[in-house]
Amino acid sequence: MADVTIVEVGVRDGLQNEPEIVSTADKLGLITRMIDAGVRRLEVASFVNPKRVPQMADAEAVIAGLPDRRDVSYIGLCLNKRGVLRAIESRDGNKRGVDEAGCVLVASNTFGERNQGQTIDQGIAENREMLRLARENGLVAQVTISASFGCPFEGYVPPETVVRCAEAMAEAGAEEIALADTIGVGVPAQVTDLFGRVRAAVGDSVRLRAHFHNTRGTGIANAWAAYSAGVNVLDSSLGGLGGCPFAPKATGNISTEDLLFMLDGSGVSTGVDLAAAIAVNHWFETVMGRPLPSMVAKAGPAPGAYPAANYCV
Repeated sequence: MADVTIVEVGVRDGLQNEPEIVSTADKLGLITRMIDAGVRRLEVASFVNPKRVPQMADAEAVIAGLPDRRDVSYIGLCLNKRGVLRAIESRDGNKRGVDEAGCVLVASNTFGERNQGQTIDQGIAENREMLRLARENGLVAQVTISASFGCPFEGYVPPETVVRCAEAMAEAGAEEIALADTIGVGVPAQVTDLFGRVRAAVGDSVRLRAHFHNTRGTGIANAWAAYSAGVNVLDSSLGGLGGCPFAPKATGNISTEDLLFMLDGSGVSTGVDLAAAIAVNHWFETVMGRPLPSMVAKAGPAPGAYPAANYCV
């Protein structure tokens, strides 16, 4: 079993902010290629209003074309109960559908109202119902606490706020809680502290996941800090694509290739092949019509690196 599970978010978070619509066929091509590279959890769509996020207008079409792999778990992002109902409906008639309802709670009143029309307390109440609906209909019920490390409008987010959100979601039955650095302002010391606080608050029965953006260049360091703090599920996006339409200046997620390079070189197994991921990057650059941000895909794996066992415990 891998030491770390990588959740590939490129098709959803990676593309949602792109102005040019990527075809359903190319989205499915990205999904299939990343599965072939070894990824076993993927965020494939967002059940949102297509007028607000046009890139996600083909959510149901993407889901209908997913490879029917029982060893792969597909996640649909849900911002409200309607989103969860769409996730449930994706499985109607014994269709493959999604496996997980990725609910979202924002740890900031201002950002929550702009992103989802909800204050923190309203979001907690809504997510309780969303998690219940997902669980009762056979979906994995998980939640991401957005803006955990900072808000694009309010700035500093007190860790006590994030802990309160996490406690409420654990009590509501979330199987997994992700802390998201939506605007890429977190630093490793903050990551260590916040995940430590949340783990102490929710106990060991809830799996924790980390979601970082590389807006200010700290994303990969933050991923290592999360792993060192005991988090073994990490989100990343092929090529480092990404950004939030409702968070000014938010840029890409940490790159899957860069994350793999760091973990592989540190003796941490993921089950995902770096060379294959780089090849997917080069293919997807032709789809996007430009180079992607990933540093490792540009430079390639390091020649003559020390074996990880020489310097890792």
